[in-house]
Amino acid sequence: MKYKSSSPYSPKVSYRKTVALATPWKSILACVFGLFIGWQAHAMLGEELTPADPSDEARADLGLFWGVWDIVEGSYVDITNVDEQAQIYGAISGMVNALDDPYSVFMTPDESEEFLSSLDGELEGIGAELTVKEGRLIIVSPLKGSPAEAAGLLPGDHIYLVGEEPTGEMTLWEAIMLIRGEPGTDVTLTILREGVEEPIVLTITRQKIDVPSVELTYEEYEGQNFAHLAVYQFGDDTYNEFEAAVRDILLSVPDGLVLDLRMNGGGYLDVSIEMLSEFFDDKRTGVIVKRLNRDDELMETSGNGQLADIPMVVLIDGGSASASEIVAGALQDYDRAVVMGEQSFGKGSVQELKDLTDGSSLRLTIAKWFTPLEQSIDHTGIIPDIVVDIDPATADPEVDVQLDAALDTLATQ
Repeated sequence: MKYKSSSPYSPKVSYRKTVALATPWKSILACVFGLFIGWQAHAMLGEELTPADPSDEARADLGLFWGVWDIVEGSYVDITNVDEQAQIYGAISGMVNALDDPYSVFMTPDESEEFLSSLDGELEGIGAELTVKEGRLIIVSPLKGSPAEAAGLLPGDHIYLVGEEPTGEMTLWEAIMLIRGEPGTDVTLTILREGVEEPIVLTITRQKIDVPSVELTYEEYEGQNFAHLAVYQFGDDTYNEFEAAVRDILLSVPDGLVLDLRMNGGGYLDVSIEMLSEFFDDKRTGVIVKRLNRDDELMETSGNGQLADIPMVVLIDGGSASASEIVAGALQDYDRAVVMGEQSFGKGSVQELKDLTDGSSLRLTIAKWFTPLEQSIDHTGIIPDIVVDIDPATADPEVDVQLDAALDTLATQ
């Protein structure tokens, strides 16, 4: 899109060239059927989940549990119709749900099989990353070029109804299973949006999702040439596409770089560190990972970045989460770039997948990450150095006010 600006920054925007770097992708980030769900396997950190020692004296007394089990088994009038295994799965789900962590979830063998099989196929659905926040089903970010984006879903939107079903009592998995469906079929979402009095009802046609990783364009502004590098997710192919963009930037020798992480819901932790490495010519801590009863893990940049000297602005918004916040937080901590836009989502935890013996699986939050200055962004997000808010109710879709502001900042540095 070519922006026709009427913003206070009044850039003279024209594209010198566009470098096609985006390709379709499939990865473990691509959770069920085109719906990203916020408990991605951000990093496997090289260790398996470890059960607690059964001899631990601090373990809960399970006598109450078995007492209730015996009462149900001996007195429930329809006990012959009860699936005992379903009771066990229900108890495990309740235990995990009691953690009050939307990113930790237990899945039965059937749910696990369906989830994993979806990773081997093309993404299908509406194309949005979801989470549960304070009991509400929330849009983290719609994916680039997805039906969710085309329908106008925004970060922070509260999905109140799926069809006629309220989402308040649903787990994240249950909501996903309700929203997913075959390409060409419709799903109706009732949305509550901050600042909008009436509910918004959207009917979205599900489709196969091809999500780009990286897109590089060049912007002419005030007689200068700036690279605009948009990163839409941190997946399997992202780093290779990013490196192709780096090579083009080095050949083009622009006057500055806008690293655009808006609507980027995150992905692999190691990819974020690889990307950060290009912006520093020495080894630095990119992120600090803190785990239970373990020493802190410091993940460092490589020390041979090729873009260490280029002036930079980083753009973030409420859809920037997880790995996006790692990159933005480190660049901000080291004063390597000016961070602009809106407060990010606040996803500062790491999940790990454990396949269990009967085919069920457990995804559990096993670590939290902190910026190099040991700032946690969990639930709070990254606060921009320069806030540039956009009101979706009045925003002109042909004017990218935040990009305009970033170009103006680079031009006047």
